[in-house]
Amino acid sequence: MTPFHLAFPISSIDETRRFYGEVLGCAMGRFTESWIDFDLYGHQMSGHVRADTGASAAGVVDGQSVPIPHFGAVLAMAEGKALAARLEAAEGIDWILKPSVRFEGQPGEQATLFIRDPSGNALEFKGFADLGQVFAT
Repeated sequence: MTPFHLAFPISSIDETRRFYGEVLGCAMGRFTESWIDFDLYGHQMSGHVRADTGASAAGVVDGQSVPIPHFGAVLAMAEGKALAARLEAAEGIDWILKPSVRFEGQPGEQATLFIRDPSGNALEFKGFADLGQVFAT
């Protein structure tokens, strides 16, 4: 797999460092007073301090309203369940959708959850029992 890079707006280096580093468990990379890099499951995420953070619209997936835009990671089911358990045990998580199973019994069945980071960015984490089903139709 080739990692992707995503730059996203943040309101605070310190809050972002705590959330992505301590809550999500991401390794921190380089940083300055205006940006910070993290390793999100092998992908380079760069938070840039901006005044305009957290704006989003909504879409509907499997009957549920989900924020657009959002980003996150596709994980093996065990890793996704472990992350869900860690988030459910953490204090102060801004839940959009608590952990649930989407498309149950259908191609692409997945465990999913949505949260917001301290800057209001929406994140989705998905767990698949079979990663070969990520693009199943």
